[in-house]
Amino acid sequence: VVETDPKAMQDLTLVVQTLLQQMQDKFQTVSYQIVGRIVGMTSHIDDLVENIVNVMTQAEMEELSHSNKSVIPLLQVK
Repeated sequence: VVETDPKAMQDLTLVVQTLLQQMQDKFQTVSYQIVGRIVGMTSHIDDLVENIVNVMTQAEMEELSHSNKSVIPLLQVK
């Protein structure tokens, strides 16, 4: 029969509880960091999409401008 010292059991319980709390705190910190990075990446992606739309719009405007310039001389020739 193994006898356990009540004080040793209390000490062990306290150590385990402390370790579990530290792990939970670390997990919470890492979770907040991950969410923060996701939010930051979302913002960067939104900016990237906006820039792509702007570039596409500008390219379309330039294409229309070039096609109008090539049509106008044809209309002026009689």
